[in-house]
Amino acid sequence: MASIETATLGGGCFWCIESAFNSVDGVESAISGYAGGHVENPSYEAVCKKDTGHAEVVRVEFDKDKISYREILEIFFALHNPTQVDRQGNDVGPQYRSAIFFHSEAQKLEALKIIAEINEEQIWPDPVVTEVTEINNYYPAEDYHQNYFKNNPQNQYCAMVVAPKLAKFKKTFAERLR
Repeated sequence: MASIETATLGGGCFWCIESAFNSVDGVESAISGYAGGHVENPSYEAVCKKDTGHAEVVRVEFDKDKISYREILEIFFALHNPTQVDRQGNDVGPQYRSAIFFHSEAQKLEALKIIAEINEEQIWPDPVVTEVTEINNYYPAEDYHQNYFKNNPQNQYCAMVVAPKLAKFKKTFAERLR
């Protein structure tokens, strides 16, 4: 029987993160949503107005017998630039912040450990600014955001931003794909 664990991660636009994790072996589901804010059941429009406090996130349900939380974090850090405050590329605002919303003390410690390693190894020229916060809420995004890239590959943002990111991801993590 599967041993399911949950990770909630914000790394810019949720379409990229969700698309990547949905192709990873051991991931049961990756659902786009919102976390970390102060408004109940926010809409995409409200989050985009930058006053709900929510980040665009992906809730990843994974079988920890097939993939570890550390491996989930390694993929997460490869999918976005964790040194940018409240932005990813041209996407700007607090909803695009780099964030790990931990579900246990063990997840918190692992997140802090990997961030320290990334900084120590100077993988990025600037320090990691990823927020590490206990999960206090999570709301699934609207249905049209789920599997957005898969359902809308012709969308200009998907073609210019998501597709190249996913191609790089698939080369880097080929052994982890289904």
